Amino acid sequence: MSLGLYLHRDSPVHAVPAGTKMLALLAAGTGLLLFPSLPVLSCVLGATLGLYGLARLRPREVAPVFRLSAFVLVPLFVLHALLSGWEPALVVVLRLAVLMLLATLVSLTTRASDMLDVLERTLRPLARFGLNPVRLGLLLSLTLRFIPLMATWLREIQEAQRVRGLDRDPLAVLVPLLVKTLRTADSLADAIDARCFDPEEPS
Repeated sequence: MSLGLYLHRDSPVHAVPAGTKMLALLAAGTGLLLFPSLPVLSCVLGATLGLYGLARLRPREVAPVFRLSAFVLVPLFVLHALLSGWEPALVVVLRLAVLMLLATLVSLTTRASDMLDVLERTLRPLARFGLNPVRLGLLLSLTLRFIPLMATWLREIQEAQRVRGLDRDPLAVLVPLLVKTLRTADSLADAIDARCFDPEEPS
């Protein structure tokens, strides 16, 4: 199976080194936690959407990501609004939306091998504490790749359930998505074992 979601384009976003993109993603996540105001979040969201345009990604290629975001964030907004009001709910939802979109943008414009190399080099100092940088880098890289992959699955499941007349039942979409995610995780683990991926433990 393949998790290669990289879409090649001749764009300024693709030309940015993988390490710079991942560092920017980390900085953006930290900044969103430190400045959780609606004006800041709105500006960052607009800038993020602008980056998608700069990366020359077609609407149909990123539509599954927006569907997945809406599927997760709309119920979260409703629940949070009922518990604490609409403004705190909007802050939480906008923050998560920006992070999901940025992580997806990095995944779609950066080769998986480049991300894994950067993560391994960055995490190498942790080896002295008993952590394996290769395994940890693979884990983080796969986490980034799964966001747009799940968006594609969500679109496929929604289309199938719409044919059956079950598209208005959230569980009819959520349960198959969960099952597919778990099965893919098992298949991925088997594929890694089959390729004898067993990096040496850090000394």
